[in-house]
Amino acid sequence: MSQLPVIGMMIGDPAGVGPEVCVRTAAAPELAGVCQTVLIGDLGVLRRAAVDCGLNLRFEPVSDPSQQLSAGVIGVVDSGGFDVERCEIGKASATSGNAVLQWIARGEELGRSGRLQGLVMGPVETASLMATGKIKEIDDLQPDGTFMLRMSGKLRVVPLTEHVSLSDAITMATPERILQVIEMANASLRAWGFEKPRIAVAGINPHAMFPQDQERVGPAVEKARARGIDAHGPLVPDAVFRQCMQGQWDVVVTMFHDQGQIAVKTVGFEGACTVYVGLPFVMLNVPHGTAYDIAGRGVAQHASMLSAVRTAALLASGQPLAA
Repeated sequence: MSQLPVIGMMIGDPAGVGPEVCVRTAAAPELAGVCQTVLIGDLGVLRRAAVDCGLNLRFEPVSDPSQQLSAGVIGVVDSGGFDVERCEIGKASATSGNAVLQWIARGEELGRSGRLQGLVMGPVETASLMATGKIKEIDDLQPDGTFMLRMSGKLRVVPLTEHVSLSDAITMATPERILQVIEMANASLRAWGFEKPRIAVAGINPHAMFPQDQERVGPAVEKARARGIDAHGPLVPDAVFRQCMQGQWDVVVTMFHDQGQIAVKTVGFEGACTVYVGLPFVMLNVPHGTAYDIAGRGVAQHASMLSAVRTAALLASGQPLAA
C-alpha cells in the first residue's frame, strides 16, 4: 500500500460538473506528495470530462485503490453497467441517480474496509436521485449518527440539522441534541490537533434573547462545561461567525442549516468543504451543486474539490488540522 493516504473521489452526478472538477483535481500538481487519488465512477464519463476540460489524461481501471500506476495515469474504480452515450449533459435522470447511489455505496465500502483512507463526494443532483424512487437509499446518504461540519479557512460550523423545515429544525433543537453535537465537535477537533477546542454555541433566536435560548441551549452548554468541554453559549448568532473567523472560537455549533451555511458560503465558497463527523473513516463533500447550466463546458472551478481532497489527506494522515 502506498505510504501516502489514498483518497477516493466519487465523481458525482455524471450529467453535472462533478466529473470535470474530479479530473482536474486528480491531475492537479498540488497533490503531489500529499496523497494518492483514485476516482470512483465510470471510465467513459471521465474520458468525456477530460476532453471537455481540454486535458490529455490517461485513465486505468483498478480494483485496489492503492494500486501503483505509471506516472500520469489516473486510477478509476469502475463498477461497470453505465452507458455514457445515454447520459445527456445537464439533464437529470434516474440512470444518473442509480449510478450515483452505486458509486457512493462502493466508496463507503472501500472506506469502511480501510482500502481508502478518505472519501470525497462529488456533487449530486436531487432530481436524479428522486427519479430512482429509492427513498431508503437516498435517506441513507448521510449515515446515521453523523453531522456535517463545514470549513472555510478559520470558520468551522456544524449544524444540529440539515435539510428539514425551519419549524422542524427549531423543534429538534433540544438540550440533548445540542449536547450531542457539542461533544462530537469537541472529540473531532481534539483528534485533529486542537488541545482544548473553543466551542461557540449559537442561540436559536435573534440576539439569543428569548426563553428558548436559555431553556434549550443554556442547559446543554452547562452540561458540556461540567464535562470539561470549553463550550460557550447561547451566543448572538449574527456576531459569532465573525468572531470565529477572527480566531476567538475554533468551531461554531449552529441550531439549523442556513444559520451557519450562509456564513460559510459567503466567506469562502470556492475553498469550502464539509466533513462528516462521527464516521470511522474520513469522509467529506463539496459545498457546490451539479451546475447543470455549465456542465460539459469545462469551465467549472475545482478549488472546492481540491480543498476537500487536501483536507481529507491531512485528516487521514493524522496531521494536526490546527497547525
